[in-house]
Amino acid sequence: MSNQLKIKISVADRVYPLTINPSQEEGLRKAAKKIEEMIKKFEKSYAVRDKQDVLAMSALQFAAQVEQKQIDTIEVSHHIEEKLEALNRMLQEHVS
Repeated sequence: MSNQLKIKISVADRVYPLTINPSQEEGLRKAAKKIEEMIKKFEKSYAVRDKQDVLAMSALQFAAQVEQKQIDTIEVSHHIEEKLEALNRMLQEHVS
């Protein structure tokens, strides 16, 4: 525990003190920055009066991105698997 790092992250005009592994710092700071950018985008694009609304919209946007990446990864993996199976069949035919 002695190698833990204490940082403060600001999200939606609130500061959150965190105790993290030093290897997590860059990712957390980048994530906080992306959240802030998304909040500003939503506040600009929509008539939003409550930070809770833009936070919920941001959370939904990020969750959708994660889910889409997982779907895309599964599709790519399936495509690669099909190609490898076809290649394996070709090799088997050539060897026989």
